[in-house]
Amino acid sequence: MEGLSVADANLLMYLHPSKSRNVSQSILRELGSLLFKFNETFDGVLLAYDVNILDKQAKILSGVHPYFGLRLKANLLLFSPKPDMLLEGKVVKLSQESIHVIVLGFSSAIITAENIRGEFKYRTKDKEELFASKSHKRHVIKVGTMIRFLVKSFDEEILHIIGSLISAHTGSIRWLDRHLEEDSEFDRSSMKSRDREWLGDKTVDEGATPMSYDNHIKMSKKRRITE
Repeated sequence: MEGLSVADANLLMYLHPSKSRNVSQSILRELGSLLFKFNETFDGVLLAYDVNILDKQAKILSGVHPYFGLRLKANLLLFSPKPDMLLEGKVVKLSQESIHVIVLGFSSAIITAENIRGEFKYRTKDKEELFASKSHKRHVIKVGTMIRFLVKSFDEEILHIIGSLISAHTGSIRWLDRHLEEDSEFDRSSMKSRDREWLGDKTVDEGATPMSYDNHIKMSKKRRITE
């Protein structure tokens, strides 16, 4: 899935002296408060982190007394969806007008009817709402289906995504992956078949050379005998 990235960051964290007894815990608490929120500095939503404290001794900062500063080296996992990126999520609600999806367990997405390609037709089967492909009967989207969709826009404040299923490479992940495997297998089979044909033609051509050479020798002998 696109939209995920790992970044190395050099951070400076300010702590109150009252937290100096357990600096590590205070740092983790401060970083924990940034989780699952969009951060302009990181240009993404912080999902996880691994941090190392670089300073062995903290210094009181002038101008922000009595806070002290600590330099940190952090490894960050960020979620930053951009338009036309491919995301994956689980369908949690479905109606004729829209498909509602949860991405990574925390970000919501909606795909409205105008952003669902005409291949999919809404219908009800055994009182269950679903979108079924008119071209491939096994390509079905319903509640619980993991789907792959394109990002149209992302609201950083509420972490809400507007998605699209217009592109042919979007839809049920299970069906798309299986279809891709079948296409790859077909391509490999076709390539092997072409290779066998090429080798067969090459064998015939190479086999023709000795025959032509033998005929040339026989013709030469006849010519000498006649002379």
